[in-house]
Parts: sequence; structure tokens; C-alpha cells
Amino acid sequence: MDEVDSAIVHHLQLDGRLSNRALAEKLGIAPSTCLERTRLLHKRGIIQGYKAQVSLRALNRPVQAMAATQIRPLRRGVVAAFEKSVTGLPEVVPVYTMAGSDDFLVHVTAQDIDHLRAFLLDHFTNRREIVGIRDPARD
Repeated sequence: MDEVDSAIVHHLQLDGRLSNRALAEKLGIAPSTCLERTRLLHKRGIIQGYKAQVSLRALNRPVQAMAATQIRPLRRGVVAAFEKSVTGLPEVVPVYTMAGSDDFLVHVTAQDIDHLRAFLLDHFTNRREIVGIRDPARD
């Protein structure tokens, strides 16, 4: 990657909906050059896709929490099953794998504190493989 490729990636990270013409203007290059470089960045796997940034408040899920979770036994199948189950829940935004005493950090959204509590009880505390869940902000 050279400076132009880096600039393309940078601008698309800021605004993935930027048109090729506008991107080319920002970089001071021809639109055809910009288009070809962007295509090559896709082909090389540097640009993997685009996503929408969604307002959690507009989805009626303004309450957010981070749940540090411990899984036992730490076996591939158990960990993979947990990760697959929580990433499919609409209340879960991202899931991070952790090193140290916690195995996952799960970003959860909810409509209010009562719904958050119910979500954690329904989807976390009743699972046998979860041996601990805590709010890392309270440490």
C-alpha cells in the first residue's frame, strides 16, 4: 500500500458512502485511477465491506452495558457455541475475545435497565457454561 491507497482507506473509513468522484477529488487523482485503486483494495481484501452506523436510540435501545463473561470449560466447542449464540442476538452489538480472567467482553444494548437485567438473566446467567459475568466498569 502506498500513500494514495492509505488515503483511500482513510476516507472510506470516515464515510463509506463517499462517491468515487468525491473521493478522487479529495485525493487529487483521476476518477478512473481512484476507481481502479479502490477495486484493487477490495480484491486484495484490504477493504472487506461497508456497514451502516445505526442509532441505538432510534431502535429504542439507548441503554448500553459491557458484560465481562467467563466461560468454563474452555474448550473450542463450548467457546464457539457461546460466541455463535450471543452474536446472533439483536441486543448484542460486538463481542470481543479477551485475555486474562475474562473470556469475552459483550456489548449489550437494551431499552431500559429492567430490560437489560431481564436480557442478562435470560441469555447469560441461565447458561451452564457461563461461570461468571460482571460489569468491568465497576472494578
